[in-house]
Amino acid sequence: MYPKHAEDGSLVRVVNHRTGAVLGDRVALAIGWGSRLRGLLGRRGLLPGEGLWLEPCSSIHMFFMRFAIDVLFVDPDGLVVKRSLEVRPWHIAAGGLTVRAALELPVGAVERSHTRVGDRLLVELP
Repeated sequence: MYPKHAEDGSLVRVVNHRTGAVLGDRVALAIGWGSRLRGLLGRRGLLPGEGLWLEPCSSIHMFFMRFAIDVLFVDPDGLVVKRSLEVRPWHIAAGGLTVRAALELPVGAVERSHTRVGDRLLVELP
């Protein structure tokens, strides 16, 4: 779902195809084993426009995290399958069997973008 020539750690832009809203313009790709395992650990928060795209990923955990996040779970076609809002530290969120990727965003980003289940997300290099 991410651009084929993108590399682990690349920054991408994620757009809701239906609304045209930019969910993040500085979203880091976590597509390698180590970067997916590390995730957002050690960070104090996400600024507006920041995020993390984890692929492959069907669930996330918030163990040892310091802040809450919004999470969108996406299938192989880029369709949002599940929204998990304000996932707090020490909690788990799972997207289900059809999920290919997870997009972690600052709390409120999903609601501000009017993203809902069934929307298609586009992942683009800047």
